Amino acid sequence: MDAESNSLKDRITEDMKAAMRAKDSARLSTIRMLTAAIKQREVDERILLSDEDVLGIVEKQIKQRRDSISQFEAAARVDLAEKEKAEVDVLLGYLPRQLSVSEIEAAVHDAIAQTGAAGTSGIGKVMAFLKPRLAGRADMAAVSSVVKATLAR
Repeated sequence: MDAESNSLKDRITEDMKAAMRAKDSARLSTIRMLTAAIKQREVDERILLSDEDVLGIVEKQIKQRRDSISQFEAAARVDLAEKEKAEVDVLLGYLPRQLSVSEIEAAVHDAIAQTGAAGTSGIGKVMAFLKPRLAGRADMAAVSSVVKATLAR
């Protein structure tokens, strides 16, 4: 381990221990899945993940669960959708404070001004500019819809 080991991974490990002690099986199961995804990537790539990398994994896990929720709701499997929603709630706890709609809109306007994008052909350029700046702090699908709406005007 490195000197900066008071990291997001450490927090996740501590939360897993707390969930074990509290016998909170739903929370424990979600945290174990997250830990497994982190370890899998570290083993596959033979690296030690940074907090930023861990945030990327958390976001991916949330996106997968939200996709599952849509499918379960479409199939009228409310029980499974509720389980996935509970997992999303646990995972959201590891993301930094999320930006408000007005903060996202301000970031989009700033990005458009800085990139000089105009019209719908500039969507990719603006998203490429925003992604590293808003990662973990905003749902990129929501950001994308704001970018599209703004550039379509």
